[in-house]
Amino acid sequence: MSFLGRSEYDRGVNTFSPEGRLFQVEYAIEAIKLGSTAIGIRTKEGVVLAVEKRLTSPLIEPGSIEKILEIDLHMGCAMSGLTADARTLIDHARVEAQAHWFTYNERMPVESCVNAVADLALDFSDSDKDRKRVMSRPFGVALLVGGYDDVDGPVLFNTDPSGTFTKYMAAAIGSAQEGATSMLQEQYNQDMTLSEAETLGMTVLRQVMEEKLDKKNIELGVIPATTK
Repeated sequence: MSFLGRSEYDRGVNTFSPEGRLFQVEYAIEAIKLGSTAIGIRTKEGVVLAVEKRLTSPLIEPGSIEKILEIDLHMGCAMSGLTADARTLIDHARVEAQAHWFTYNERMPVESCVNAVADLALDFSDSDKDRKRVMSRPFGVALLVGGYDDVDGPVLFNTDPSGTFTKYMAAAIGSAQEGATSMLQEQYNQDMTLSEAETLGMTVLRQVMEEKLDKKNIELGVIPATTK
């Protein structure tokens, strides 16, 4: 009988360690902790997304860095982690949303779209027999997906590389997740207005960002409950 060493479990994306861990997925989750801080806040009036934009050089055009992207007219998301991985997941979400529209002539429920993204997050393999897989490793990105639908109203979800998605009233991801989450727990109010949520999102980012907050290094997105 032979046993794999730690390094073999590290490299294997589909192999559980004796402790029941998938190290590659854990490493992908750790990669998110190096990413930009993103905040999502749900109110009765809609959802606010606020993200830190890291400009590593004064020569970078701020508008070329997008951290909040539209999925459909009623749904958008903020990202933290590897931008290229995020594009793959968001493109998949857009295709799913459009397919639902053309098939049923209605906007796709936000949770259904998030579920489709979470399914894709697990579509990886390092085997030569699985070349049709989208990725040879886990996606190194987390998403905050906010939206509105007629059934659930304004909703906010967090997805991670393990394929898990969770519904939140307010959430933070990225390098300052711990500090931002602590502030949200102290200051979030379910009855706050959309404007108050915008202010809270910017206040939290101002406190946790290493750089001084200005219009160039923050991105703000709002999905109002009137969106159809």
